[in-house]
Amino acid sequence: MQTQKVIDHIVNWLKDYAAKANSKGFVVGVSGGIDSAVVSTLAAKTGLQTLVLEMPIRQKADQVDRAQDHIDFLKANFPNVEGFRVDLTPTFESFEKTTEGYKDDSPSKNLAEANTRSRLRMVTLYYYGQINGLLVTGTGNKVEDFGVGFFTKYGDGGVDISPIADLYKTQVYDIAKELGILESIQVAKPTDGLWEVERTDEDQIGATYPELEWAMEQQKAGKTEADFDGREKEVMTIYLRFNRATQHKMNPIPVCEIPAELKG
Repeated sequence: MQTQKVIDHIVNWLKDYAAKANSKGFVVGVSGGIDSAVVSTLAAKTGLQTLVLEMPIRQKADQVDRAQDHIDFLKANFPNVEGFRVDLTPTFESFEKTTEGYKDDSPSKNLAEANTRSRLRMVTLYYYGQINGLLVTGTGNKVEDFGVGFFTKYGDGGVDISPIADLYKTQVYDIAKELGILESIQVAKPTDGLWEVERTDEDQIGATYPELEWAMEQQKAGKTEADFDGREKEVMTIYLRFNRATQHKMNPIPVCEIPAELKG
């Protein structure tokens, strides 16, 4: 990959899109992870107004520290960046109390609460985006958004634009290195930060990002689990299971089309 040229391409794309949308710039949620660090830095490089928000909900201390360090990094290097914390823990806990007692024994309750965290952050980004005339800028990469669907529908998947959604995770790391993203962020294990206990992306999915990227390429080539053995077969099975189960996230909302004769 021609890393610097890709960076320039994304930065120019962001500037062009903002101009066409009559937007002043971008708002990005930063988590202390590699994707949000790269996207917020690319947005900052446009020279347009860039608002970066850390939105903790009972967040682990190391995630908070990395997010705050990255905000400081951006402020020190880009005069167009504003960044601060919006603590959503009280908001989430109020929601918990409101829904307490309804199917507390449901096996889906923990996942529903994890997704609620992501959706609260989406609402917050759109609030600050609308006040400031900014585009909510997504941080999803290619394998997450179009491979295994590893994002929350109407959470971190609810955005105006997606500047790195055509890049694999490994390519995002290449860009991070070129941009001089903080080493602590580059070496941190990827996590969605939505759980009370530490759960990395690999823990949740069962495969690494390089493995998932390999599987995505095999799927494009028309391969299935039956074409492989051992770990490759296992990875392909994991990838395809997630891919099939999350099509509802990747595809447009189904619209019930009414026959013309019924509407006349």
